[in-house]
Amino acid sequence: MATVIMPKMGDAMEEGTLLKWLKSAGEEVAEGDPIAEIETDKVTLEIEAPEAGFLTNTLVEEGAVVPIGTAVATIGAESEVGAPAETAGGEEKAAEVDVADVADQVDKAAVVEEVEHTPEPQDADEPAPADAPVSAGSPVIAASAEADSAPSTAGVASATQAAPQAAPQVSDRQPGERIRASPLVKRLAEEHEIDLSQVMGTGPGGRIVKNDINDFVTGAKPAPKAGAPVDQAPQPAAPSPASSNGQAPAAAPAAASTTVPAPAVTAPSKGTKVDLARIRRTTGKRMSESKQSIPHYYVTTNVDMTAAMAFRSEINASLAATGGKVSVNDLIVKAAALALVEHPAVNTSFENGDLYQHDTIDINIAIAMDGGLIAPFVPGADQKSLGSIARITKDLGRRAREGGLQPEDYQGGTFTISNLGMFDVDEFIAVINPPQAAILAVGSVQEVPVVKDGQIAVGQVMKITLSADHRALDGAQVAGFLGSVKTLLENPMRLAIS
Repeated sequence: MATVIMPKMGDAMEEGTLLKWLKSAGEEVAEGDPIAEIETDKVTLEIEAPEAGFLTNTLVEEGAVVPIGTAVATIGAESEVGAPAETAGGEEKAAEVDVADVADQVDKAAVVEEVEHTPEPQDADEPAPADAPVSAGSPVIAASAEADSAPSTAGVASATQAAPQAAPQVSDRQPGERIRASPLVKRLAEEHEIDLSQVMGTGPGGRIVKNDINDFVTGAKPAPKAGAPVDQAPQPAAPSPASSNGQAPAAAPAAASTTVPAPAVTAPSKGTKVDLARIRRTTGKRMSESKQSIPHYYVTTNVDMTAAMAFRSEINASLAATGGKVSVNDLIVKAAALALVEHPAVNTSFENGDLYQHDTIDINIAIAMDGGLIAPFVPGADQKSLGSIARITKDLGRRAREGGLQPEDYQGGTFTISNLGMFDVDEFIAVINPPQAAILAVGSVQEVPVVKDGQIAVGQVMKITLSADHRALDGAQVAGFLGSVKTLLENPMRLAIS
């Protein structure tokens, strides 16, 4: 009774999922018939019957996750259908898998592995890797049999040493004889017009594998055509009689393989490892948690900043003697703070399933510095004048870049503003700073055509986008807040008198 196993489809594969049985227990199958569909971490493919007979047992259910090498079915005589796997045929136990059958199954499932990674040819005296497919006549099998029956190892060793590495040869297959080859080999043979009946297979049970036709595919050797004679590959020279001194002559060297080795696959360089600053690690962790746990959504609006830019110029002209200066971001901080007064639902935090309404309006400002981002805050921003906000934000920015911030400067805040306008960014979306319910992303002020009183004119427009937590805010609340920010910035005198 033959055993069908879960094949290994790659070095990293440890298990596969049996998606669907294509044949039922009791059905007759031919060698090579697909009997089940499996799924690995890379592909979905079919398992073929290793021999003709009847599907006597299906050993796992559909949807089961099965370790590689595990028996999933058995194939045998019709009289063995339904018989317990451990007694069917009286010779095998379910826990024992015939090594030749295992090798055959691995070869049948090697389609994807041949495509993804074709190993270089292995020398005859080089030990096979532990997870390499093996045939019943290989030294690995001989060693396994030796462990079970404990015969003398001398014969095995001499046979292994004496066997030359044969070059790929054409076959003397009889007319009408079944050609055993993997689906990949059959496809390549069809594409390159290779007559597989004239190719000698080196795989388990004489199966033709990819390396057997590499010479013909690459053009290193002329491909055998149907009806055309093909020269036999050179065979190892027969040993000559012993010399007159009684010593055996040196063995003739093995015929050189003409198989074109596959090019070595070199893993791409990862480059130089860079040590992440602790602040960047912390930022990355918090932002990952934010995107994974907070249902973000985004709303954008355009703000006509023409009046605001003129207003800012007037203020800065009056402060020139004192060295003071109001930035565009200072105007946005003040406008956002006043809009939060009108829309307190946005000035909230969602934490551990509960929504908290904040009593103060403390605006965090995202500041880029060496090693990452930090967001110190302006406390009670709605109660402060534009001049006061300008002085506080300038001091926070200087201390952030110089490393002079104190924990009380950034451990807190109820609403965050991230402004990339100074980098000529049109617009972007920001990740919410948990547990806050929203964050405002600000783009640059750009000169664009606008329509005013039915006429096209040059306007100064800025795009702002609010990222909101859908657990705390709905779209109407967000739209209302952005509308208030827009109105305040387009009527900047209200920023000075509030």
